[in-house]
Amino acid sequence: MKKIVLAIENFSRYAGGAESYGVELATTLVENGWEVHFYGEKWDGEPKEAVFHEISVPRFLPSWAKILFFALKHKKMVQGKDFDVVLGFGNTIYMNVYQSHGGVHKYSTARKVYSENFAIGRFIKRLIIPLSLKYWVRHWIESAPFRLRPEPNIIAISDMISDDIEKHFGLSRDRIEIIYNGVDTSKYNTGFRGRLRGPLREKMGIQDDDVVFLFVSYDLKKKGIEPLVEASSLLKDSHGKCFKVVILGGEPYPSLLKKVRMLGVESNIIFAGRSRSIEEYYANSDVLVLPTYYDACSLVVIEAMASGLPSITTIYNGASGIINDGKDGFVISHPPKAEELAEKMKLLLNYEKREKMSVNAQNTGGKYTTEWNHREMLRIFDKA
Repeated sequence: MKKIVLAIENFSRYAGGAESYGVELATTLVENGWEVHFYGEKWDGEPKEAVFHEISVPRFLPSWAKILFFALKHKKMVQGKDFDVVLGFGNTIYMNVYQSHGGVHKYSTARKVYSENFAIGRFIKRLIIPLSLKYWVRHWIESAPFRLRPEPNIIAISDMISDDIEKHFGLSRDRIEIIYNGVDTSKYNTGFRGRLRGPLREKMGIQDDDVVFLFVSYDLKKKGIEPLVEASSLLKDSHGKCFKVVILGGEPYPSLLKKVRMLGVESNIIFAGRSRSIEEYYANSDVLVLPTYYDACSLVVIEAMASGLPSITTIYNGASGIINDGKDGFVISHPPKAEELAEKMKLLLNYEKREKMSVNAQNTGGKYTTEWNHREMLRIFDKA
């Protein structure tokens, strides 16, 4: 039996990102006869066949020391054991397969700085961030795969991440495998629209003819909520009350609520909070809007497209690599501008255009399945 190690701080199907991806991948590995070992701080018990090894990180340590402690403890616990594959997600220094879900830290940090509203705030952050110990600890850890000999297999989850790795670490493109994230198309598809559409819209006070733009994130500011609110104001000025923006995930912060009131879009924006039934929101929405400042490869874009939602996102979302601009979604510039975003949203108020792009979005998103992703990962594991 082949043995594999996955290491993340928290293994949970409901945590999102690499945390839920690790659980789903492990489930497929178990089904294919692999012995799966989890190394982390927490585990929610899925899949039950996995073997969990706790890495207990002292709570009193500063954040940079916690990150370093986890990486060093993982190496000590795993090195020398009879594992066939050790998969690194960017938080460990010992592996033979590397798949970063966070991208290159230098670039992700620089791009997220633009979420600061004021130039002086961005300037100060640019000065402070490189002076922090946490910044350099992260850099040292994420550089590990490119120092190791023999070199691990390198996987990028988007073309953008592949470009960033090539540029920052000087790795040739032929050393990088590009495997985009995949989604469960039995859960994310257009069939749910017929079964689930209606009651949720009624509950939220959305009219039948309202166009619903869906925004999904727990970190509202860094995913571009403020440009979206500003774009909603511009759209309302030109098209009245024929649309709603549903914010799913994070709770609004005080300055955001103040901006919503100041721009007069309270009636257009709905803060829906958290939900474990995201497919119900896809079924009751018409367009996904995620004007993010940075995402390695946002799963919600692929889920939404597979569910038939044309998607609008920025060039620094790795998932923009699957979008055919103007056919199944729109890719806007970075940092996101409210005027450009409002222009793309306005185009999708047109029913005929939206329906045509919906069909194209479903065709595109439907290609990136969990089965395809896991099959590609198993190919790399067998090679490793």
